[in-house]
Amino acid sequence: MTLRDLTAVAAAAAAGAGQVPPETTRQAVGYPALFVLVALGALVPVIPTGALVSSAAVVAFHHQAPYGVLLVFAVSALAAFTGDLALYWLGQRGVRSRNGSRWLEALRGRATPERLAQAQTRLDEHGVTVLVLSRLVPAGRIPVMLACLLAELPLRRFARGDGPACLAWAATYGLIGILGGSLFSEPWKGVAAAVGLALLISAGPAAWRRLRRSP
Repeated sequence: MTLRDLTAVAAAAAAGAGQVPPETTRQAVGYPALFVLVALGALVPVIPTGALVSSAAVVAFHHQAPYGVLLVFAVSALAAFTGDLALYWLGQRGVRSRNGSRWLEALRGRATPERLAQAQTRLDEHGVTVLVLSRLVPAGRIPVMLACLLAELPLRRFARGDGPACLAWAATYGLIGILGGSLFSEPWKGVAAAVGLALLISAGPAAWRRLRRSP
């Protein structure tokens, strides 16, 4: 059963019991779930969080008042920021330890030497403002975060750059969701379009690089 099914079941049960309106229940379940999934996706970069945010924005666009889209944006940005800070803090522990840590090694494994060198150069040239672009470029977040860790940037300084980066990221994928929702009258079509576009943006550049390297 999917998260949406669970939400619908909870809403129906609450409505049948006469406790709270179904829409209120969906919001109470949906926003915390969105926060947890986006934060988890920032910690473990295998969840397509961009597609998740776009899907939530489509649903909010069709079924809620305009403030629903703003809530999706705020929850997504805060969750991404929380996950980034947690991952950076865990990475710092590995940098300070003689034996490193599995979190630091996981970050190293996701950043090729070439991309890490590029990230270090951009960090030297532009400072923490490079975090904004790294959040928007597919697969750009981890190399820049690793460059910040190796440069031993304090957590507070990293947070100053990562805050605007998470806001820009949430706004970008939220707008993708709004676009998908406005093009189709049925929510599921908007969700499908938004997810497809978000996944294309996320995975397209990496696939293109692999094709170029193949003989």
